[in-house]
Amino acid sequence: MPSLLPGANELDNMSKEESPPQTQRKDLKWRFHYKFAKTPMTDKFKSSETLLWSQSLESLLKSKNGMATFQSFLKSEFSDENIEFWLICEEYKKIKSTSRLNSRAKKIFERYIQTEAPKEINIDHKTREEIKQNVQTPTRWCFDEAQRIVFGLMEKDSYPRFLRSDLYRTLLESVSDMIKV
Repeated sequence: MPSLLPGANELDNMSKEESPPQTQRKDLKWRFHYKFAKTPMTDKFKSSETLLWSQSLESLLKSKNGMATFQSFLKSEFSDENIEFWLICEEYKKIKSTSRLNSRAKKIFERYIQTEAPKEINIDHKTREEIKQNVQTPTRWCFDEAQRIVFGLMEKDSYPRFLRSDLYRTLLESVSDMIKV
């Protein structure tokens, strides 16, 4: 899936002299600091926006920066399949062409829904079977139930972990430090 924000892979595209040692690259907190230390923090994040992320998962997902930060967090925990699926469903609903709808529905099913899929999401058997039937004659809403379940999982599990994470706490500290200066 393409990156939501241009430059989201800045760390991967750095020249060798800029590149940090491999051990440091794995330290999420350091990576976050390095990525944003070279540009004014206020250009990337507004304190009010960052604080709103703690209000609800919806607030977080409505924010371009919030979405990118949440995705980075989930990738660091190797649990980004839910947000990927949710985003792909949002894009899928915008498709107007029937042939494209059919093609994308099959790809989404193979990648996220079917048992043993490469990025299998955690949904119940009944929902999985319903989607399997729906994909035979797909509509823009054939993944809605799975998307609702995945949103609920993120809301109850991933989102609270994100709010307690070093990544989010570091971001809040950085933004509040910028305000104090």
